Amino acid sequence: MEMYVDLIKNIQNSFNSLSKGQRLIAEFIINNYDKAAFMTAAALGEAVNVSESTVVRFANTLGYDGYRELQKELQELVKNKLTTVQRLTMVNKYSSKESALKKVMEKDTANIEKTINEIEYGAFQEATDLILQAENVYILGLRSSSFLAGYLGFYLNFLIKRVAVITSGPNDVFEQLLKADSKDVIIGISYPRYSKRTLEALEFCKDKECKIISITDSLLSPASKYADIALIASSDMLSFVDSLVAPMSLINALIVTIGMEKRDDIQSSFEDLESIWKRFNVYNINNKESSNKNDI
Repeated sequence: MEMYVDLIKNIQNSFNSLSKGQRLIAEFIINNYDKAAFMTAAALGEAVNVSESTVVRFANTLGYDGYRELQKELQELVKNKLTTVQRLTMVNKYSSKESALKKVMEKDTANIEKTINEIEYGAFQEATDLILQAENVYILGLRSSSFLAGYLGFYLNFLIKRVAVITSGPNDVFEQLLKADSKDVIIGISYPRYSKRTLEALEFCKDKECKIISITDSLLSPASKYADIALIASSDMLSFVDSLVAPMSLINALIVTIGMEKRDDIQSSFEDLESIWKRFNVYNINNKESSNKNDI
């Protein structure tokens, strides 16, 4: 894996000696290495408005015999992703000294825009239909994806019956999925570095003929391999963390769409909930009153 990390570092370290056109290629690869890995030299050149020959010379400058050799290493980088420690060491030395706040939020915004532009509406609609028709819905997301799974499960429980969020608790994930069958839907959420247990559980459910919806970062993601429907939300962030803002936004859209479909059914339920919340003071309704009580 070190050789693939060295590829990115090599590009960064060589940046100041590159021509203007080659710098555009370097920036594109650093920020979009997963996309660049599967682009031809001509397509990459077109993406940054340089010639195909400039792309080839860029590969030569980095020490490769040709662009295909560079592309092969990029593809290995995508397949293996980067470890947390390796990401932490990869500081973009050629970027401006803008604050982390601005840079991270700009990247989050770019991930949302990329997701909007690339999401397949047909797949999104098909996913909502499967969820609405399922006898049971199991939501599976472990490690960092567990927060996304919990959020989705929290709201789906208000909208439809028989929703279960699979957790890494006392019962193993396989035990929690034991009764799942072909009438059920599994929503598998998996982002780099993809949890091995999540992928094993998706394979387990595939063998049980469950319908599987994956929410992941790429059609090349191992989670897409098991999916009947793959919903792609970008998470690019060349750092020790991945951006989960776009998948959260996608999940919000999924919740809202299902809520629209179930509007007539859930209105009375929400009216009951409002009464319960009010009765048991679940939410702070009067800030002034609360403040006075605290003073007392």
